[in-house]
Amino acid sequence: MRIKLTLNSKQQELDLNGNETLLEVIRDHLKLTGTKSSCDEAECGSCTVIINGRSALSCITMACDCDGASVETIEGLSSGDELHPIQQAFLDKGAVQCGFCTPGMIMSSKALLDNNPKPSHEEIKRSLDGNLCRCACYQKIFEAVDTAAKKMA
Repeated sequence: MRIKLTLNSKQQELDLNGNETLLEVIRDHLKLTGTKSSCDEAECGSCTVIINGRSALSCITMACDCDGASVETIEGLSSGDELHPIQQAFLDKGAVQCGFCTPGMIMSSKALLDNNPKPSHEEIKRSLDGNLCRCACYQKIFEAVDTAAKKMA
């Protein structure tokens, strides 16, 4: 099976066997390892990417369903040596402890801010509801998203 998709603003044509998840394609076929594999059951959010402007869990999204889609991963955010404002805010606020959940948190945050540039604290919390942080630094994460929203507005 052959699919075409736009990944981080670059056209990709992929030959797949038809049963790969988007996470497997991103990590194994395209060798982009920023999107994390953790639960493989849609429980933790570490595999979050943006598909056609909305956050999605790549561990349960079939790659064949992404034919013609636009997909963004954490690798597509920074430009050269400059971090995306959300990445910078996470760093500045110390919301990166072990770092395993960080890519998924950032991608969920980006999807939120792309669609709602001035979210309330409650909207920030709700948008990150599916992302788990084992280090429990949620308050710093919420502050980072709020800081990024203000910088990006």
